[in-house]
Amino acid sequence: MAGGGSDYANYTVLMPPTPDNQPGGPGAPSSASAGGSKPGDIPLPPYGSSSKLVNRRGGAGGDDGAGGGKMDRRLSTARVPTPTKSLLVRSQTGDFDHNRWLFETKGTYGIGNAYWPQDGGAYAGDDDSMGGGGVVRMEDLVDKPWKPLSRKVPIPPGILSPYRLLVLVRFIALLLFLIWRVTNPNMDALWLWGISIVCELWFAFSWILDQMPKLNPINRAADLAALREKFESATPSNPTGRSDLPGLDVFISTADPYKEPPLVTANVLLSILATEYPVEKLFVYISDDGGALLTFEAMAEACEFAKVWVPFCRKHAIEPRNPDAYFTQKGDPTKGKKRPDFVKDRRWMKREYDEFKVRINDLPDLIRRRANAMNARERKLAREKGGAGEPAAAKATWMADGTHWPGTWLDSAPDHAKGDHASIVQVMIKNPHYDVVPGDAGTHPYLDLTGVDVRVPMFAYLSREKRPGYDHNKKAGAMNAMVRASAILSNGAFMLNFDCDHYIYNCMAIREAMCYMLDRGGDRICYIQFPQRFEGIDPSDRYANHNTVFFDGNMRALDGLQGPMYVGTGCLFRRYAVYGFNPPRTAEYHGLVGQKRVPVEPAGNDPSSPEQQHPEHEAPQRFGKSKMFTESIAVAEYQGRPLQDHPSVQNGRPPGALLMPRPPLDAATVAEAVAVIACWYEDGTEWGQRVGWIYGSVTEDVVTGYRMHNRGWRSVYCITRRDAFRGTAPINLTDRLHQVLRWATGSVEIFFSKNNALLASRRLKFLQRLAYLNVGIYPFTSLFLIMYCLLPALSLFSGQFIVATLDPTFLCYLLLITLTLMLLCLLEVKWSGIGLEEWWRNEQFWVIGGTSAHLAAVLQGLLKVGAGIEISFTLTAKAAAEDDDDPFAELYLIKWTSLFIPPLVIIGINIIAVVVGVSRTVYAEIPQYSKLLGGGFFSFWVLAHYYPFAKGLMGRRGRVPTIVYVWAGLICITVSLLWITISPPDDRITQGGVDI
Repeated sequence: MAGGGSDYANYTVLMPPTPDNQPGGPGAPSSASAGGSKPGDIPLPPYGSSSKLVNRRGGAGGDDGAGGGKMDRRLSTARVPTPTKSLLVRSQTGDFDHNRWLFETKGTYGIGNAYWPQDGGAYAGDDDSMGGGGVVRMEDLVDKPWKPLSRKVPIPPGILSPYRLLVLVRFIALLLFLIWRVTNPNMDALWLWGISIVCELWFAFSWILDQMPKLNPINRAADLAALREKFESATPSNPTGRSDLPGLDVFISTADPYKEPPLVTANVLLSILATEYPVEKLFVYISDDGGALLTFEAMAEACEFAKVWVPFCRKHAIEPRNPDAYFTQKGDPTKGKKRPDFVKDRRWMKREYDEFKVRINDLPDLIRRRANAMNARERKLAREKGGAGEPAAAKATWMADGTHWPGTWLDSAPDHAKGDHASIVQVMIKNPHYDVVPGDAGTHPYLDLTGVDVRVPMFAYLSREKRPGYDHNKKAGAMNAMVRASAILSNGAFMLNFDCDHYIYNCMAIREAMCYMLDRGGDRICYIQFPQRFEGIDPSDRYANHNTVFFDGNMRALDGLQGPMYVGTGCLFRRYAVYGFNPPRTAEYHGLVGQKRVPVEPAGNDPSSPEQQHPEHEAPQRFGKSKMFTESIAVAEYQGRPLQDHPSVQNGRPPGALLMPRPPLDAATVAEAVAVIACWYEDGTEWGQRVGWIYGSVTEDVVTGYRMHNRGWRSVYCITRRDAFRGTAPINLTDRLHQVLRWATGSVEIFFSKNNALLASRRLKFLQRLAYLNVGIYPFTSLFLIMYCLLPALSLFSGQFIVATLDPTFLCYLLLITLTLMLLCLLEVKWSGIGLEEWWRNEQFWVIGGTSAHLAAVLQGLLKVGAGIEISFTLTAKAAAEDDDDPFAELYLIKWTSLFIPPLVIIGINIIAVVVGVSRTVYAEIPQYSKLLGGGFFSFWVLAHYYPFAKGLMGRRGRVPTIVYVWAGLICITVSLLWITISPPDDRITQGGVDI
């Protein structure tokens, strides 16, 4: 360049030109034209994925961008005269004034700054250098970058670095403390010292197993706008903007309508049908393992009500979409609502829902009345036919259409009893139309649904066949039956499972999970686990029902490793991973702590591959005899792939591949679905062994997730801003302990099975292995915990302590360990978001459950493994709550169970020991207050952990009779005096076996 622009010759960058930054190179204008040139007249280098980098000095490193394509005019600028440099310099510094140039010329500098279109909203290109003329729009000026659907949000280093440092400090302190304890025995009470050393060594080992997987917690964020832009926006491959998202099958599990109220299950179904996911891509299934007509007809009523509830939710953006939760929530229902007919619509819908509840509540009596009437008619017809000598017919249960119910009858009969009935598949809502079906003013007599999509997702009722002599494998078997039936009927690439008391609280939660599954690298994710949130918990959360320490602490930390565990409900699965296949890409971790990462070739799904060195890595072969099911596997795998919209996306599918409408269901397809849920179908297959939900454990969820991680899959923990799902949890002490007993029993079964993490493959990361190892080991801590809880009492009874004296070294170690634990707690609260009270409640219930339910689980496991004896702990209701209006009345129920015995013994012994210790010290001629202080402090610490347990046994506050305290005091005084009489205090002071 020459003339006025010569100061900026041979300087090219990837941004629109400005007077102080003129592009150079082969396409630069001559000096004759430079003086009157405009920024828009200068050809620009291309900016996009196909462009070459341009050298800062000299020419371009590739094409110069001159051409006639749309790509060449993406960075065009406003056509304005170029001011001279002398007019645009700052008066004091002499620097070029960019802001003044933008203001005076109305130009653009960089990408995304001021934009002044000409009349008509676009710039008119009139020269060939701008691509041959035509209209240049704003979207042409900026080349949209590729957007990820999710991102990791790291924990701030100011929190995580001190947290890791404190873990190291506490580990060193524990190591030095244990060395000191071992090398300094209490010669006066070696038995007491020995018990304490064994317990402390185990607690240190248990703490390491629990703490190490928490070293790398992370947060995640999903971009719903990017998901909508990629999958539901008009593009060349999707001109109509129809949804390109994969299909989703949602499973609801229920077994007994009298223990799991059908109204609750119906509300769960309604919340799923109304969620924000493409209607034509959503398929809902319920597995009724009891085969009850009550559940069937309740679901039929729910489907009818969904025809008005789902459009109402879409029209007014209702949240939550569980009608019971919505109409009972506190607060102003009109907040954020702008449509003038909202109040009218809500009032009408509330009345409809009340009538719906009444119909559901009346179903048990209606079914019984119908059965009695129809059976009476059958007996009358039999008598009229003269069949007096024939045996009386069984009392059948009748459907509303006048036919026998093929499932379980009210009065059990052959082929119609629990554990003995045929398969049932009933599609209650058929596949909707693949295009939006907007309503109009005449669609409904009371609701104006103009412009509202009135479609409802497909829904099917399933009840698998059950026959005597078959092991139906409880919930795991029911889930596998739903997996097979759904593969025949809809074959969604992803599956989401719910318990019958968990409903969708955030209608956008499923979309957030899809952001992770369909993102770059998402094809290696086997499932997305959501945290479990509960309603109806007492405000103080007496028994740690929310379990936030686990869901917000441990699970979030595992997300930074190989992923969280599967916890039974609220989990979105990749169907292909559930079938037992290996991920498309994985790695093995070699070395003592897995420090060496070795990629595994994608040929891992080939059973003949030489790298198959672990039985879990072989591709599953036996899925059953259904050819239709086998053919659906490849389709599900393809549909679950992410979009191939970026060179870095591996194993993707082209955009627009899932736009074709689904064919309607026919009789042959439904018949095949009935066949695959027959009780004999799994014979000779790998279902429950390597395919589907894994059998053989009470906690089939943990085992199923472990098997996937063991094959190299990853999982993701999805914590949404608004709770994704909500459910209910037992708030009664007995029910809570039995829930913990079931979990602990499953953990013991895992420890004594081939699912023990010690036998895991090299595809499981080292810290992930420790987390799964802790799952199988934690119940055994109860054996040491119960001994340690009795140590203070034994110290007070014997007049000795675990150390010879309260040595300053012992106290310093104890102080250091306690302080580091408290600081770790504070930092963990900081990065996990839990509260201090929640952390303390978790610690309390860990002691309560550890000395009751965990101990019983270990006893069950040892008897089952060693002697083949199975025992169960039953409960009996002894007292009931008197106030039915109290929402927490169940909290005060007292149900006796044998699990109460160990905690009661520990509490009683510690209380008596404190009284004995005080009496011994008071009556001694030379009181040894140090031993009393040591034993008494730890006894009070034990009793503080049992406070919720004691409060639960007392019932309502203030209702404990005074006579209880009187008798307790008299018993303690009597026992202490008796102990002093039998074992009078020793006047000698001994230290290290030497009398002082």
